[in-house]
Amino acid sequence: MLFFSIFGHKNITAMHRNTLEFTKEDYVTRTGDCIVGIKSDFDTEKIKEFIKENRTFKVIIKIKDISDEVFCEINPDFDDDHEIVIRKTGFLSKRTLGINCTKAAKDLDRKLIEKLKNPENKAIVEFK
Repeated sequence: MLFFSIFGHKNITAMHRNTLEFTKEDYVTRTGDCIVGIKSDFDTEKIKEFIKENRTFKVIIKIKDISDEVFCEINPDFDDDHEIVIRKTGFLSKRTLGINCTKAAKDLDRKLIEKLKNPENKAIVEFK
């Protein structure tokens, strides 16, 4: 199990049909429609340890009393200190952690996304 935080931003739309992304950036533009959280505090080394122990994983995004889940296969070659990309497709890159996932940004619970449009809101992301 692995936890990290993300924060909301007024420009989060979460409308991308193939990917979702967590970034360490402190802003997002309206064109970044796959980004669902900014100011992420994930630790790449901890993620690499998690990868060694798992072939599949579940992503749980929780903010207050609302949560959503995404199931994924692991890309064992993930190696990015700045972003985590989760994809419905099998496309591989160093910033892709999850492939063949069950959801992309547009598929997430819209109540969750509404909460993530508020920069005051902090969400917890869990990999298990």
